[in-house]
Amino acid sequence: MRSRRAQRPRWPLLVAGGLILLVVGIWLGGHPSWIPSSIRSAFVDDSSAQIVDEELNLISRNYYRPVKRSQLLGKGLAAMVASLGDPYSHYYGPAAYRSFLDETNPHVSIGIDVLPDPRGLRVIDVYPGYPAARAGLQHGDVIVKVGSTSLGGRSSGFGTNLIKGAAGTRVVLTILRGKQTRTVTITRVNQSVPVATGRLVTYHGVKIGYVRLTAFTDGSGAQLRTDVEKMLHQGARALILDLRENGGGLLEEAVNVASIFIPDGTVVSTAGRSQSRQVYLAKGGAIPTSIPMAVLVDRDTASSAEIVTGALKDRGRAVVVGTRTYGKGVFQEIEPMSNGGALDITVGEYFTPNGTNLGAADGAASSSEVKEGPGIAPNVYVTSGNPNAPVDHQLQVAERVVAAKTR
Repeated sequence: MRSRRAQRPRWPLLVAGGLILLVVGIWLGGHPSWIPSSIRSAFVDDSSAQIVDEELNLISRNYYRPVKRSQLLGKGLAAMVASLGDPYSHYYGPAAYRSFLDETNPHVSIGIDVLPDPRGLRVIDVYPGYPAARAGLQHGDVIVKVGSTSLGGRSSGFGTNLIKGAAGTRVVLTILRGKQTRTVTITRVNQSVPVATGRLVTYHGVKIGYVRLTAFTDGSGAQLRTDVEKMLHQGARALILDLRENGGGLLEEAVNVASIFIPDGTVVSTAGRSQSRQVYLAKGGAIPTSIPMAVLVDRDTASSAEIVTGALKDRGRAVVVGTRTYGKGVFQEIEPMSNGGALDITVGEYFTPNGTNLGAADGAASSSEVKEGPGIAPNVYVTSGNPNAPVDHQLQVAERVVAAKTR
């Protein structure tokens, strides 16, 4: 009787072969230009993706100077988004997106608020007791350099990221005031800057609560509510909400702010091509609607600040005083990408309670001086004048308007 030799199991060879095929398939899937053209079409259906991949490979292999494929791809993605002609849509490369997500201590500050300016960053607020105030910075100054880096033509995020840093470290700023420049050295501090402030003013014997909100950041609605209640507790018979030079922020905080003054109903609605219409309602707990209100706005009032302005105007809750607002009637969402970058792209539009898109002209104000254009038109048009003037003419008009409504 012949003995039988035990046969080797074949499953390890099958598993190994399968893994090899899987790896090769994944690699070819990411490099379709390496697949012979005769069989490529059987595996790759997107001809546009083929062309892009072919061009990237040709440039990276044949260009007379070495170039990184990842850099080509990043610049190509940025150019693709730029071709939309949308100033609010951007592509962030991996490094830029990491910077965007950087959880740097939000309390580290030099004590200023800024807005973009073609020359750099325009200072719109200098907080008393902070390093910037001690260094002599003023409203209207333009920061044109941080260290040796010019900010001209750069994004506001680029400049503010340079100014940020660890508490106790120093930053050198070049300031333009009028036609004169000077350099100041400022030490960063670990101290939060309030986004809401309030004070009691008197106009012809009428006490008025003046509250200012500089940004719609996390918790700003609660900060503003505290200031409003404080003003009313001190005897204010009317309120002025100053949203000038407020570039906006979080949609949720816009609803929270509007809910301080509007008891119920629609604050804003949104709609997009890939998103169904959504209506945001006031959350309740509003102050009495019998308290007269005015809202101060200007051309730098944008985004969430316009949402609040539009809601208060459409609902007849406040008189809008100032100039036409910026007109940012769209919103963006950030979509992380597999390369570590992200696409910040416009996905929808904002609409006031009356259905007006915030980016569209909504009719003339009470003055013939108002020109048609995007944004919200004020009920009472008042030019801003010289920002460094000792008298705030727009505020004076707002005081007169709300004081008259208390009688």
